Amino acid sequence: MITPPPQIGYTGTDSQLMDEIERAAFQFFWEQANPQTGLIKDRANATGTDNYTVSSIASVGFGLTALCIGSSRGYMPAATIRDRVQLTLNTLLNTAEAHEGFFYHFLDMPTAKRAWTSELSNIDTAILLCGVLTARQYFKDDAEIPSLATQIYERVNWQWMLDNSTSTLWMSWTPESGFQNAHWDHYCELMMMYLLGLGSPTYPLPAASWSAWSRPTYTYNGITYISSGDPLFTHQYSHAWFDFRNKHDAFGDYFQNSTKAIQAHKAFCLSLANQFPNYADDLWGITASDSVHGYVAWGGPPATGPIDGTIVPCAAGGSLPFLYTDCMKVLRNIRGTYSSRAWGRYGYIDSFNPGSSWTNPDVIGLDIGITMLMVENYRTQFVWNTFMANPEMQSAMQVAGFQANS
Repeated sequence: MITPPPQIGYTGTDSQLMDEIERAAFQFFWEQANPQTGLIKDRANATGTDNYTVSSIASVGFGLTALCIGSSRGYMPAATIRDRVQLTLNTLLNTAEAHEGFFYHFLDMPTAKRAWTSELSNIDTAILLCGVLTARQYFKDDAEIPSLATQIYERVNWQWMLDNSTSTLWMSWTPESGFQNAHWDHYCELMMMYLLGLGSPTYPLPAASWSAWSRPTYTYNGITYISSGDPLFTHQYSHAWFDFRNKHDAFGDYFQNSTKAIQAHKAFCLSLANQFPNYADDLWGITASDSVHGYVAWGGPPATGPIDGTIVPCAAGGSLPFLYTDCMKVLRNIRGTYSSRAWGRYGYIDSFNPGSSWTNPDVIGLDIGITMLMVENYRTQFVWNTFMANPEMQSAMQVAGFQANS
């Protein structure tokens, strides 16, 4: 086993670390965008030097939100950021390859055309739309941005993507094969997608679609919560924009549910300490990420994937508002003890194995994004407050039956 050399732990304040995280993440979303289209890379080398030319629309969604955060924090002149946002929205509306308002998962950055044979992805389109609507609200007084954003959102034909026989959305579509024979029909990161559809003023989903997907429960270490056994990000992504705090629908309180899921995940990781001695109270967290064997959707409980002792920083970073003290211990430890391996130009690298020499050379927009947005939500609630000010999102929450906790 390779043990990292002794290093002084992170000595700054929590606030200083959070600012470091956000500034570094903003730098990724700014530097790794094509200057002609505004499209943002799916991934980049942690040094900032690579030849990747493919954007993921989800990375663009996180990136548009990151640009708004950067503007609010003065990381760059507001007019400069505003111009980048407008460029990106213009590309999405007028150039990017799409069908029925939905976008392909991956786009070629210079041309905005479909990359590879990627699918028309409704979940990745949903992440993109969350960024689009955040920008619309943040730049609500701008002469052009609100109109561009509204057109992008309102042309999405949710009804076309709906399987009326199940009242659930198809998983995806390609021009070669049509709809994938699978549905978004159980709890995961899907809440944002259904809520965006419920709030649509042009092609709204029926209210029945909110209750059409299942909410199975899982119990671990005495903690019972809604879960489908998917990676931890499924308990994070919708919460990056939708504010579920102190609210519930007919099925539960999803903010508290995610808190329980993260508590269970920490306990699960610590239960593996005999196998992976580096796992500890201040070093845990596994979610979908790169690994020594490639990209894997691993995690637990229950144990999923070839878990090998790897740590994924965004597991803790994206969970900060739910379990602050526990997650901040992890972020401080990685930043201090493992800084030479796990921190680079854009902040935390995507993943590393503290029990071996393996360190991922890349960062991934999704993982940088969820960390940045959740750090900002913990600090100021900026993303929640901005995104939820969109009237369509307020309407969607009402249609889904959300009420304030008593």
